[in-house]
This record gives sequence, C-alpha cells and structure tokens, in this order.
Amino acid sequence: MNPWRTAIATSDETGIWIRGYDVTALMRQASFTDTIFLLHQSRLPTKDERALLDAILVGVADHGSGAPSCATARLAASGNRQSLSAAIAAGILAIGDEHGGAGSACMEMIAAGVALARGESISIDAAAHRTIDQARVEKKRLPGFGHRVHTCDPRTGILFGMARSSGLAGDGIRFMEALEVAVREKIRPLPINIDGALAAVLHDLGFPPPFGKLVFIIGRVAGLTAEVAEEYAREKAMRIRIPVEYDGVPPRSID
Repeated sequence: MNPWRTAIATSDETGIWIRGYDVTALMRQASFTDTIFLLHQSRLPTKDERALLDAILVGVADHGSGAPSCATARLAASGNRQSLSAAIAAGILAIGDEHGGAGSACMEMIAAGVALARGESISIDAAAHRTIDQARVEKKRLPGFGHRVHTCDPRTGILFGMARSSGLAGDGIRFMEALEVAVREKIRPLPINIDGALAAVLHDLGFPPPFGKLVFIIGRVAGLTAEVAEEYAREKAMRIRIPVEYDGVPPRSID
C-alpha cells in the first residue's frame, strides 16, 4: 500500500516542522497569520502581505449573530449543550456559495477576466464589459457585488487602500474596480463587497481561487467560537424560538 504524501508538515520524536520550519521557531518568531500564509503558500509572507491577510481575516471574523453561519452555530448550541465542536461545525456547514463562498467564485471570474485582457490584448476595462455581457447572456449573478446591509461595504476601501499603499495592488483590484464601473453603467450601482475585495487582493497575492472560501472559513471560525461561547454563557438551553407560520391544510380525519 502506497503511503499518503504531504509537503505540509511532519514530525518525529525530536520535533515538528511546518513547510520545513521548526514549529518552535515559528512560535517564537512568526504570527498565526504568518503560519496560515506559510501553510498555503509554502513560504513566509512579507510584512505587507501579512498585514493584508490579517486584515482579511479580521474583516470576515463576524458580521453579527444573524449571519447564516453564526445563527446556525447558536441554534445548534441552544439545542446541544454537550458539544462545542458540534456547534462550531454546524456554523461552518452553513458556509456555502451564497454565504462566504462568493470569494472563490469571484477569484475564478477575476482570473478569467485578466486572462481575457492579456490573451486578446484588450484593456482591463474592455474585459470587464465583456465579462458583464457574458454573465447577462448566461443569466448568471456576478459574485463579489452587492450586500444585504451595506450600500458601500466599509471593508473594501480598507483592503484596497492597504494593497495600494504597500505596492501589492495588481490586476485583480484593477479588474474588480473596472467591473464595478461597468456594473453601474450596464445594470445598477452595486458595491464591491467583502467577498469581491478579498478575492481581488488574494488574486494579487498569488493565491488560487479555492482559498477565497477557505480564508472566509478560517476567519469566521474565530467569530463562531465567540458566538457559541456567548450562547452557552448567557442563554438557557432551547431558548431560540424561530417564528413559524403554518400554511398547510387544516386538521382533518382519516376516512
């Protein structure tokens, strides 16, 4: 039987290594964000790369107890007082394409748009317009735009500003901003949300599209732990009552 292969971590009776770095050295000299970057990129980040990834993780950590992942975690915690891990896992399972998953889809769209601009020697603006036209023909929603709460997502400007000030802004950010203008012209004003912002930044940092969802999960777990801990500490078991209105058939008998 062939052994599993991994290039991530290994250990023996004397130590533990992550991507070749002694974990005790990382504990003394690196941050948790450094380690996340190392795990996924096989190298340690620069200070500016660390700051950007750190900002993304903070930006996705929590958005209130009504968000699907947080609400699900608290609901599970309300009904199950025996397992912290089950409640956290329930929250993670609520993350999908509609909640927290748009980042990876947006990264795929950015990669395709940038490749289109380069492959056909057209401008980023032209590629953005072509992307919208194709989405409208296919009746697909553009990921990374719009928000159920914010008319302008306050996290987007922070991430883009940090990327520019550190010289790390690239075609990912340029494409998303061009797409925002094109969306305003061809559809209606829609802001770049946190999924679109982190997708653009992560693209420019060289991460693959799946990391757009993974980074949301990594950051949101921190929020879920706090939500579940608060549910346990402040609320009674089975305290959550979800309003339900029955609209089925009235009571009836079996003939």
